[in-house]
Parts: sequence; structure tokens; C-alpha cells
Amino acid sequence: MTAKPIRRCFWADGSEIYNAYHDREWGRPVTDDIRLFEKISLEGFQAGLSWITILRKRENFRVAFDGFDYNKVARYTANDVERLLADAGIVRHRGKIEAVIHNASRAIEMQGEFGSLAKYFWQFEVDTSKRPKKLTADVLRSFTTAPESIALSKDLKKRGWKFVGPTTMYAFMQAMGLVNDHQHDCFVRSIAADARKQL
Repeated sequence: MTAKPIRRCFWADGSEIYNAYHDREWGRPVTDDIRLFEKISLEGFQAGLSWITILRKRENFRVAFDGFDYNKVARYTANDVERLLADAGIVRHRGKIEAVIHNASRAIEMQGEFGSLAKYFWQFEVDTSKRPKKLTADVLRSFTTAPESIALSKDLKKRGWKFVGPTTMYAFMQAMGLVNDHQHDCFVRSIAADARKQL
């Protein structure tokens, strides 16, 4: 008797690193502030690049940015910017590096106002009540923004955050589980749904 094939979302490319990311992380709800800051930072670095490029460098990014502890990153100086620009293990883009440092200070402000980054971000959970019930690959390809990601982007920009456009924010929301955008026939969809119920 042959084993039933595992069904994943259309974008999982079959590589070990991508499948592991899809199976164990993407779309599962995250309430850890450091992980949220890491992801929003890496989404900014991804702008103009593929996610697999960033994923392959993620461990290097974590080392370079002190595990994305925003309390530490906010204290980075011009010397740290030069250090990061010389680090071949990450994406060496001055604007994006400086944005992460700048956003770290905004994250501290947000934590002070809301108690945690999670409390802030989860206000923007995506309303899926008017969406198709069957999330096919074609349907999911059409989801590049949502009213909530547009609102989140607008509010973050008002608070001074950088590299937080509505498409970037929607990708962030998908990854952090603020919406369950696993395909209808993906084996992770029900796992992510159960995890969201437990929040």
C-alpha cells in the first residue's frame, strides 16, 4: 500500500529548507515579540528579493543583529552599520540595515504603549468571513494585500516605521499567523487553525 502524498501549499518548492519553513513555521500564530520583530525586519530585507534568499541567510541575520533583540539593536551606532555592511552573510543594503535599527526604537515605543508588540499587531488580524471558503493556489496568488494590511502599514508609517508597505505587511501577517493562508488541501492548514483557536 503506497503512502498518501503530503500536500503542501503551491509555493513550497520541495527543498528541505523551504519545506521545513512551510511545515513548522509559516502561518502558525506568533505572539513572541522578538520573533515578530525579526520577521518584520526580514520582510523589509526581502523587498525586491525572494524569500528563499532571506531564509538561507536567516541564521547569519540573527547573529549579525543580536537575535533581533530590539532593545539591543536600538543602541546600534554608525560603527554597527559599517560592520553590517561588511558582513557578506546578510543582505548588505544600507537603507534596509538603517531601517531595522530605526524600527527597533519604534518597537520599544510600541511595547511601552501597548505592553507588547503582539498586542499591537494582533489588533490587525485579518477578517476572512467574506473570502472564498476554498483557498486554491489561484485564489491565494490573488491575495497580495488585505484591508487590514493596508491599515497596519498606514498606522506603522504614522508611527515612524520604515519598509512596512501594505504588501510587505500582508506577507508578514501570513507568516505570523494573523491569517491562515494555507491552501485548503495543505496538511498544515488544520494545524494552523487549531493553533489559532488556542490563542
